[in-house]
Amino acid sequence: MAQQISDETKNEAMKVAKSIQKPGQTKEQTKLVALGIEKGIAEYKKQQKGKARVRDKQKKQQVRAKARATENEHEVEESIEDRAASPYLPWGLLTLSWIGFISYIVMSK
Repeated sequence: MAQQISDETKNEAMKVAKSIQKPGQTKEQTKLVALGIEKGIAEYKKQQKGKARVRDKQKKQQVRAKARATENEHEVEESIEDRAASPYLPWGLLTLSWIGFISYIVMSK
């Protein structure tokens, strides 16, 4: 897979190659060193993009986990509210059954 290297990277590589140039080194040798540096810079950038991608995925997973946690909290709160409304039903049925039991005893005598 041919990879396009930006002009900025080429210029950086050439600057570095010239800064480490040895006395008596030909222009061809300097260009070869610059090519090696270009490849190194390109590989480094590629690795950094991969790491950034992994970090982004982890952030998204954390956001999703937080969203699920808050959703679960809302569901728990709703179920607690539902339970808070329902205690009247059992107590009402108990009261009605006692009233019915007492009225049955009183009427049967």
